[in-house]
Amino acid sequence: MLSRKIIIGLFLAAAVMWVGVSVKASEQKLLPEIEPNEEGLYIQPWFMDSFLDLREDITDTAGEGKQLAIIWEQRGCPYCREMHNVNLRVPAIVDYIKENFSVIQLNLWGDREVTDLDGEVTTEKQLARKYRVQFTPTIQFLPATITDADTKPGHDAEVRRLLGYWKPFHFKNSFVYVRTKGYEKQPNFQRWLQSLAEEMEKRGEEVRLW
Repeated sequence: MLSRKIIIGLFLAAAVMWVGVSVKASEQKLLPEIEPNEEGLYIQPWFMDSFLDLREDITDTAGEGKQLAIIWEQRGCPYCREMHNVNLRVPAIVDYIKENFSVIQLNLWGDREVTDLDGEVTTEKQLARKYRVQFTPTIQFLPATITDADTKPGHDAEVRRLLGYWKPFHFKNSFVYVRTKGYEKQPNFQRWLQSLAEEMEKRGEEVRLW
């Protein structure tokens, strides 16, 4: 017959294992799916509510210790849907973005008024042409800060542009790459990402590239 101490020890071990499984399961729990609005766009509740004066948005965002990013989307875009239904349902990805960035969503064919960094007042669709945005989703990362002397339009001022759909690991770390200014030491994102993956594997962390 097992002694009382052994029974208690087995019970505690089982409890620890159960808690570990529960925590791991909670970490993997996805955020709820969102439905497209009347314009056919998927709008995350944490997207920035903006008057679309990009210079002011950079300044306001910097005041919160964050950086501004623009996500271009359009109705019927399957890769936009994939980004929202896969990448932006992963808590770790969303938490990192919300903590470090303010995100504005623009419609490739939209008519809302936008004020560019150079002071030009235009519409979303005209700005898309000006910025040479041709694919969706396209994510533009604007500079962390801006001064009165900085009068470049947004497409010249941006520090990085992400084109199309990227798998979760690449997607999240594109934001890390920008936020940590990884491009200053390694201009090639794929090489930077490979180094990151190797470091993670050395620490025993799982790397899911695809």
